This record gives sequence, C-alpha cells and structure tokens, in this order.
Amino acid sequence: MSDTPKISAEQVLGTAAVARRAVGPAESERASRAWWDADAADYLAEHGRDIGEADFVWCPEGLREADVRLLGDVEGRTVLEVGCGSAPCARWLAAQGARPVALDLSRGMLAAAADLNRATGIEVPLVQAGAERLPFADASFDLACSAFGAVPFVAEPVQVMREVHRVLRPGGRWVFAVNHPMRWMFSDDPGPDGLTVTQSYFDRTPYVEVDDAGRATYVEHHRTLGDRVRDVVAAGLVLDDLVEPEWPEGRDRVWGQWSPLRGALFPGTAIFVTHKPL
Repeated sequence: MSDTPKISAEQVLGTAAVARRAVGPAESERASRAWWDADAADYLAEHGRDIGEADFVWCPEGLREADVRLLGDVEGRTVLEVGCGSAPCARWLAAQGARPVALDLSRGMLAAAADLNRATGIEVPLVQAGAERLPFADASFDLACSAFGAVPFVAEPVQVMREVHRVLRPGGRWVFAVNHPMRWMFSDDPGPDGLTVTQSYFDRTPYVEVDDAGRATYVEHHRTLGDRVRDVVAAGLVLDDLVEPEWPEGRDRVWGQWSPLRGALFPGTAIFVTHKPL
C-alpha cells in the first residue's frame, strides 16, 4: 500500500472559502468540469458500492429502476444518460436490451466509466459534453434520464430541459432526479445539526466554493420546486409525476447528507417524470 498522502479535490483545486454570489453558465461549467475531474476517484471510492458497476440507482434512498420502471420498457430503445458519472445506469440499461449513450462533462468520470466498461464487459458509448449543449441531432433518442447528474450543477437548467426536449423523439420520456429543493434550507449534515433551518428556501443564490483568487472551484445551483416545474413546462415537456422517495425501513446507510435520521422526517430526493408530447 502506498504511503503517499491522498490529495482531496479541495487541495487540488485550491479551495479556500465558501462564497454566495451569482455564477454564470461558463464559470459554472468550468468549475464543474474541474471539480469532477479532481474528485472522480474519491467519489467512486466512497460511493462505488452504493451505485454499483451496472445498476440503476436513482437516489441515496436506494430506489432502483429495476423496481420502479420510471422509464418504462427500455428494450430496444435508444437512451441518453445525462451526467452519467461512471455510467452504471447506462450499463444497466444496456444489459436490459437498451441502446444507451452516456454523456458527462468530466473526463475523469468518463475515464472511470471506460475502465468499468472493460471490467464488466458491457460497452456503452461515452461522450464528453455539457448538458446545456447536447451534441446530438434532433429527435435522436427514445428516452433520456439523469440520476443526480448535471441538472443541479448548471446555471441554466431550463436550457437542459430544452436540449433534452430537442433530442427526444415525440412521446419520449425524460426522467431526472435531483436533491429535493427543500434540502436547500438545511446544512449538508446527516446528523442532528442537519435538522435546523439555516437559510431561506427562496434564496436562489448558488452555493460556491472558491480559491484564493475568488475563482469558483465547486458550484451548486438551487431551484425551488415551482422553478423545476416551470423549467419543465417552459421547455415544452409534460410533467407526469413527481416522485419523492421515502427512506426505507431498515436502511442504515449514510450517503453524504442523506441519513436515516433526516430521511425519516423530510424528503431528500425529487424525481421528475416527464415526456415530450406527440
């Protein structure tokens, strides 16, 4: 075992402070690409067993597509995964007979996805691009999905909705999971301190970590529940369902800010089930 000290993403990027300020699309994209490149190995070391290598887990509550079928029948369907990370969802889809394409902004995450493609023997195409500008022709996909990928990290989520609408065929579903908007009021603490409201739900100022020069090294954007619905509708999509997974009885896994303590009291995830009209 190497004695070399592990260097965190914060150290690699020189994160020095937290700021609350406006962040535009270009700065947000640069920060997200750099963050996930730097954090890919640590994230997968911590959460790899939670998400699996060829499994479709929607959220830290453990909701699996195999059980809930929010995408419907995927066999033979072309599917775009937006913000795929190491692409376990896309590999699961491929194993079900779908034809997935896995897209992510981070080269570090896609390198891990390529390694897992080889390790599992399930090859899925990998594309590096941002979710606000999808590099695909109109009406290219039957379905699209995102399990905590891209949507919380972009400055213009309505543009993601419009792009997904564009690349979907009429009737195609778009299902995406994000942090439940009410979580914005609380600190990212899975323990008792995470039960106290610390900021306004209506404050949409992004959470930003910055280096000594004030450059963003990590950005997360907040949208209220109403904002998310309006983004969907503005893009021409139809909202079919809003799933708020409950914390399962007996699940004792702590995953970042998600925990049995908090999960018993309020939702941690919102899953939007939408479709493009015929």
